[in-house]
Amino acid sequence: MLQTKNSHLVLTVGNNHRLYQSYLGARLTNTADIEKLSAGREVYLTAGMENQFEPAIRIVHADGNPSLELEYVSHKSEQKGDVSYTNIILKDPAYPVEVTLQYKVYFNEDVITCNSIIQHHEKKPVRLTQYASGMLHFSADNYWLTQFHGDWAREVNLVEEKLTNGIKSLESKLGARANFYQTPAFFLSLNNPATETSGELIAGTLGWTGNFQFTFEIDQRNQLRVRSGINPFASDYTLQPNEVFTTPEFIFTYSNQGKGQASRNLHRWARNYAVLDGKSPRLTLLNNWEATAFNFNEAKLIELFDGAKQLGVDMFLLDDGWFGNAFPRDSDKAGLGDWQENKTKLPNGIGKLVQEATNRGIKFGIWLEPEMVNPKSELYQKHPDWILRLPNRTENLARSQLILDLANPQVQDFVYSIVDDMLTKNPGVAYIKWDCNRSMTNAYSAYLKEKQSHLYIEYTRSLYKVLERLRAKYPHLPIMLCSGGGGRTDYGALKYFTEFWPSDNTDGLERVFIQWGYSYFFPANTMAAHITSMGKGQSLKFRTDVAMAGRMGYDIRVNEFTPQEMQFSQEAIKTYKRISDVIWFGDLYRLISPYDEPRAVTMYVNENKSKAILFNYNLNIRRKDIFIKVQLQGLDAQKKYRFKEINLFPGTKVTHPDNDKVFTGEYLMNIGLNLNPGKVTSLTSNVYEITEE
Repeated sequence: MLQTKNSHLVLTVGNNHRLYQSYLGARLTNTADIEKLSAGREVYLTAGMENQFEPAIRIVHADGNPSLELEYVSHKSEQKGDVSYTNIILKDPAYPVEVTLQYKVYFNEDVITCNSIIQHHEKKPVRLTQYASGMLHFSADNYWLTQFHGDWAREVNLVEEKLTNGIKSLESKLGARANFYQTPAFFLSLNNPATETSGELIAGTLGWTGNFQFTFEIDQRNQLRVRSGINPFASDYTLQPNEVFTTPEFIFTYSNQGKGQASRNLHRWARNYAVLDGKSPRLTLLNNWEATAFNFNEAKLIELFDGAKQLGVDMFLLDDGWFGNAFPRDSDKAGLGDWQENKTKLPNGIGKLVQEATNRGIKFGIWLEPEMVNPKSELYQKHPDWILRLPNRTENLARSQLILDLANPQVQDFVYSIVDDMLTKNPGVAYIKWDCNRSMTNAYSAYLKEKQSHLYIEYTRSLYKVLERLRAKYPHLPIMLCSGGGGRTDYGALKYFTEFWPSDNTDGLERVFIQWGYSYFFPANTMAAHITSMGKGQSLKFRTDVAMAGRMGYDIRVNEFTPQEMQFSQEAIKTYKRISDVIWFGDLYRLISPYDEPRAVTMYVNENKSKAILFNYNLNIRRKDIFIKVQLQGLDAQKKYRFKEINLFPGTKVTHPDNDKVFTGEYLMNIGLNLNPGKVTSLTSNVYEITEE
């Protein structure tokens, strides 16, 4: 029996010695009720026996037998703090194959993770063709799936649909930048579509930075099986005797109070356990990309440092274009792989930039894309065997680049050395933006030779090996997980990273939707949100208010600011630093969805309910809209709160009739406030601070 604060997952050993899921749902308080549960359905379905549906595991033994039977042998549980660990050992009675199901239960966060460990002791290798992290079973009248899909600059579009008989699959076959099109996360609602505040559901995601697969199979009796794990596409795995194959963790939370509660469960779990330094402050920054692109030199960058200092941000981030000599990085067509400072642009190296930034009281960060190579590079010429590409085929380039073969230990050493050399030579470097701008096509590893079906798995494993080495030496260096936008957003990687780049689309209007989608599964302090000039007809205030709902930064031509815009931005940074703890570490309540109305309203409430920050975004409104009152959430009904608008643009005044008034939490949550009492126009916004009196 696996138990969180508000849920139970009950597993039972049947008379046939197999393991069954008897219950998954709201916590059962009566022990007698638990004892009455029937066996249910087999937890980790195998292939080749009597099962006629999609299996969790399929194995072909050394003698060619394509079947597996798993019987319960033993289990062991231990408690470490608020986390319990349970290992359940299952074995085949006829073949020396063993599967261990691992469960971690995060009691206070209402989160459970599961994965499998597969090994055998046959004399010859066996072949794994399916190897799920876990399988969950459900019985309801109807099932509703919420998924998130997209493309470059159009990430995490929300789609909700009713599941029908057959198999629905959410998956990736991209290798690197694996969730370029499909976000590896979902909601599954039982009986009826869940809302923010009501409905029974699970929220699930996979801790894996490679190909993933979720399958949802409804059988002829309307029973649903949800299988999660690595996508086995083109990935048959030859498992040697005594070798251990460990699948990634499937992470899920149960809620009978809607999607909002599921999100808050995952956010708390992520900050406490899953994201590097999840409870530590984040840095505000100014990036140079929009101001310069590839066209810069040392003097121009140092001039931009003054803009960062004037703004009041913590750091300056140097983006792409600073490296390569034989093949200078003056565009995206050359230089990747040659990680030495370009002598023309930076004659005094990175060290000079670090020192100049330090002299101005700001930190210095730098962009890297360590896993990639351009054909126009010295690395490509020296080590063609280090590159993923098919023999006897024309190279397939994306963004004029190819991927290095991380399965090769020499390449792992090289990628590690890129970062380590940078930080060793320049210990003042305070931040790295780690990019990955293409997925795998025409992929072939010269190192793996006849084991090409291991490539997708070994690439991700090898990436983790490099990151493990880096974190052992640099445990707290802030690193952004970037992948041409939201091509990498998963908890397998975020244990090594402090934040991720949700999208290259920084248009404020589009970012409302993009950040809304990610907020279902990721806390605000993991989402890098930059203020840029992108976004037609959008004020600097609107774009700033949108970025404030994440880890705020700038990528904009500061020298083109008007005096009022500079004053506003300076004050906005001060305001953000004052309120950011509530946003980064508070509970998120999504009040009005941009998918339902031409506006979005969200609020963050701190742990002791003494302060909240509310964001009100008016989107594409084509008529005068008079909105009804918005009922707030997450406050203490018995407390009194002052309601006050903040982050105003210079020269504007507060017009809200309730500004600076005091209300009870009960009033704010049951009656609410009209957030747009006057004339409403498109692409405007408000930030309200709600403070206990």
